[in-house]
Amino acid sequence: MNEKINTFLNSGLLEKYLLGNTTSAETEKVETYISKYPEVQNTYNTLQHNLEIVAKSNAVEAPKSILNNILEELDEKPVVKLKTSYRSKKWYRFSVAASIAALIFAGTSYLFYTQNQKLSEENQVVVDEIFDLRSDIAKNNKMLDDVMRQLLKLNNPETEKYIIKGNERAKDLKTVAYINPKEKTSMIDVVSLPQLPEEQCYQIWAELQGKMVSLGILSEADRQLKSLPYTEDALALKITIEPKGGNSVASVENSVAQVSLH
Repeated sequence: MNEKINTFLNSGLLEKYLLGNTTSAETEKVETYISKYPEVQNTYNTLQHNLEIVAKSNAVEAPKSILNNILEELDEKPVVKLKTSYRSKKWYRFSVAASIAALIFAGTSYLFYTQNQKLSEENQVVVDEIFDLRSDIAKNNKMLDDVMRQLLKLNNPETEKYIIKGNERAKDLKTVAYINPKEKTSMIDVVSLPQLPEEQCYQIWAELQGKMVSLGILSEADRQLKSLPYTEDALALKITIEPKGGNSVASVENSVAQVSLH
């Protein structure tokens, strides 16, 4: 079997053609292949045979009550008594057979309809899962992109690293600041922060000539690289203990760590 025929048979077009789901262009292509290639003709015949088997195995038997009602209705005497002939008996049997066939067909159609509905619902679930997966992939790609950007900043030769350790009031405190004066970026990595009472927090400051500028609140939950506002001409970084929510003025007497930037 050549590659062209094998590709066609694996495309699923034959199955779609059997179920009547092909477009006009697809129908023309399928019928061309069937008439042109014996391998395709044989596969088509096999699929058709298998479809008939499936249809018969899934046929729903007509309820006995319906069949009895039909037979009772057919057994009722007509208003005008007619002579029964061989032809009428034959027609009677044909009518019964046709009615039974119609009931079986209706049952089979309903079964296929139910299965198609279930399949459609399952397909929708798969589509939703694919959409969620794509969304997760997009989020993960964004996170990876952010991490790569941060790594590039840290590996930049212009980036200076400052380790900030706690004093006697907070011996276990340790943070690392990364400052790039050329790109004017500033980041901090919270390594460890001693636990404080709920009504207090750690706040980091940039020390300038004669004043302290707040750079934000530090939390144990921030144990990752965190961007800080870049402060031009800062002389030092200082961490203090402040009331919960932060303070507008640094409580210098509550200083627990500092590092000189020059």
